[in-house]
Amino acid sequence: MSFYQRGESFGAGLCRAVCHAVSVSAVQQLNFALFVLRVVFGVFLAAHGFNKVFGGGKLAGTAGWFGSMGMKWPKWQARIAAATEIGAGLMFAAGLLTALAAAGMIALMVVAIVTVHWKVGFFVFKPNQGWEYCASIAFAAFAVATVGAGEWSLDHAFEIDWFSEWKGAIVAGVVGVGGALAQLGVSYRPPKASK
Repeated sequence: MSFYQRGESFGAGLCRAVCHAVSVSAVQQLNFALFVLRVVFGVFLAAHGFNKVFGGGKLAGTAGWFGSMGMKWPKWQARIAAATEIGAGLMFAAGLLTALAAAGMIALMVVAIVTVHWKVGFFVFKPNQGWEYCASIAFAAFAVATVGAGEWSLDHAFEIDWFSEWKGAIVAGVVGVGGALAQLGVSYRPPKASK
């Protein structure tokens, strides 16, 4: 690209060229930042799902844990949680249907906060972990859904645009929080505290 155009001063052309280079660089920095956020949060969440299936006590252990916290149908809950963590995590990492993937992540984190982490308090370093980390995951997912997955995503490659006019934020927020509330309402019965 020539930075000098006929009838334009050298200084004005140089300024235009530098401003163009900076704006392209800023867009690429944003794409890189979104890519890193998506891959880290998505892959880490998928790893939690794989751990529910293949780690320690496997699905049976996860089901036992879910039952102990008051979730009805714990065997199904374990499968649903693992599948959502794996599916939403990998979709988020790839930037595929990002608003729906973010909704899955938000739903998982809201359920985790309500069932396990809220009673512990805010900080994650407390015994049994507070809700700080789960909220961070939910808000990171919501933020990415709000601005879109960026150019380095399958949404961009397939021309999926849910991000104009706040659509991504609305889908992620309403479906994520709504899904969590529906699941909690249907299947969460906290155990009665022993006296």
